[in-house]
Amino acid sequence: MLQIPALEKLVHELSRLPGIGPKTAMRLAYYILRSPDEYSDQLKEALQRVQAEVHDCPKCFNYTDQDECRYCKDPHRLNEVLCVVEEPSDIMRIESSGAFRGRYHVLHGAISPLEGIGPQQLKIKELLEKVEAGLSGNGPVVREIILALDADLEGDTTVLYLSKQLVDKGVRLSRIAHGIPIGSDIDYVDDRTMGRALENRVEV
Repeated sequence: MLQIPALEKLVHELSRLPGIGPKTAMRLAYYILRSPDEYSDQLKEALQRVQAEVHDCPKCFNYTDQDECRYCKDPHRLNEVLCVVEEPSDIMRIESSGAFRGRYHVLHGAISPLEGIGPQQLKIKELLEKVEAGLSGNGPVVREIILALDADLEGDTTVLYLSKQLVDKGVRLSRIAHGIPIGSDIDYVDDRTMGRALENRVEV
C-alpha cells in the first residue's frame, strides 16, 4: 500500500484503463508526479475537452466532434454495404486496409452475459431499425452486412444473436475471415486459429 490516499486514488483510476495493470498504473502515476505542473494541467484539459466535444455519431455511433462522423458524411461511400464493429477504434483498423468503402455501425461492445452486457446495452436495436428503414423505403437499402467482430466467445455470441435477428430481412450476412495471419509460421499457430483457418479455407 502506498499510504498516500491521493496517490492511491490516481493509481486506482489509471488501473481501470484497458490494458493497464497495477504496476503500469503506478509507473504512470509516478511519471505524472515527476512531470512539471503544466503537464497535469494539460492532461486535465485534454480529458475535459474530449468529454465536452466528442460524442457518438447519430447515424453510425462512431466517435466524432461534428454533427456526423467523416464516414457518414462521405457521399462516395456505398450505402448498401454495412460493416458492423464492436468499438469505434475498430473502424480505423478496417480503414487502414483500404479494402472497404461502405458504411459503418458501431455496437459499442459485444454480448457478454458474465459481465451483464446483453443486446439492450448495445446498439443492436438501432442496427435493426436501420435495416427496417431500408426495407420500408424510409432510408438507404442495406443489402449486405459484414460482421467485423472479435474472434472470441463474446464476438461469437453476438454474431449468433445478430444472425438470428437478421435471418428473414433479405440481407446478405457475412463475417470477416479468421485464420492464419499473413507472414506467420504455421508451426506457431494455436489450435483455435488453425480450426478457424480450415473452416474459412478458400479455393486456389
